[in-house]
Amino acid sequence: MKVYVHLAVAQHPRRWAQLFAAGRLVGLNEPDPYGYARAERMGVTLIAPAVEHEGRFGKLVRMGLGAPLGFDIVNAWRNRDSIMAADVVWTHTESQFLGVCALLAQRRRDRTARPRLLAQAVWLIDRWPRLNPLHRWLWRRLIRQADVLTFHSPLNLAAARRLFPDQRCELVRFGIRADHREPPRPPRAPGGPYRIISVGNDTHRDWRSLVEAVREHPEWQLRIVSTKADPELARGLEHVTVAGVTSSEELFALYRQADLVVVPLQHNLHVSGSTALQEAALFGVPTIATAVGGLEAYFPPEAVRYVPEHDPHALAAAIAALAADPIAAAAMAARAQAQMSDEGLSSEAYVRAHVRLSRELLDGR
Repeated sequence: MKVYVHLAVAQHPRRWAQLFAAGRLVGLNEPDPYGYARAERMGVTLIAPAVEHEGRFGKLVRMGLGAPLGFDIVNAWRNRDSIMAADVVWTHTESQFLGVCALLAQRRRDRTARPRLLAQAVWLIDRWPRLNPLHRWLWRRLIRQADVLTFHSPLNLAAARRLFPDQRCELVRFGIRADHREPPRPPRAPGGPYRIISVGNDTHRDWRSLVEAVREHPEWQLRIVSTKADPELARGLEHVTVAGVTSSEELFALYRQADLVVVPLQHNLHVSGSTALQEAALFGVPTIATAVGGLEAYFPPEAVRYVPEHDPHALAAAIAALAADPIAAAAMAARAQAQMSDEGLSSEAYVRAHVRLSRELLDGR
């Protein structure tokens, strides 16, 4: 089975590998984009992108055409030879799969000669209510070219099945590499600061509720690890710091020092925060997250402490409870780490799901 993984221009495998080797990809990443190269150990032949380099003028053209369409048609056109040489095409977000759909639509008279398409959506359903009518009309028509729409969240999946009842839609949980793991944190000794970190750059983070939760607790030292959070949130609070990191080692050091990871969220349908929870689980740190739905498909309530949305008081109470019972916190962290495995939640399982769906498509199921 020949597969072409169609990614954004910035995620070209060679560029990704260079950044990974230089330690500039922050987080528990793979040496290849999202671990898709694992498919080669599953009997898949991966087709390389046809185009590697993009000049300044080419980027302007690509972005100029992509802005009004809402997706990247130029990247798909440049890689048309790789796309058409594949048995199955995998995409990572809607910007890529809509581009491939537009390319395939031009060959609609000969569907038997075209590859099958696994179209993965991330933000599509969250954005759908805000799309203008023209984009909705165009995107609906293009989506018909996809053989399977895949989603990371059961919330996205349910909404997609209502929006696109004639399309096959499947849940594929996104996972990170699970081969790196550290023992769950031993019970913390009494006294000293209680160190909390909160990691992420997603627009659906609820930093304000988190800061309000710790405001009256100077014994809790909070580090918001983000380049998107407003540093003004920490004004006047000596125990709160807002600052990003520039390397994985810097991030890993923060996980190793942390007593608790908090993932505060606003309502979303795409399981925002799932990567941060997975990283925390692999480093053995107990976690609190906002119960906005979807994340329970990754970590059950006995593995992550969930709190209501926009409720600083409930968040503060959950932090206090875990700080007061380090044995229970450590046990919770162990249960979260147990979810991470090649058979459970991981990049291995994520890629294997792609391989399984692809074989089903080629077998005519």
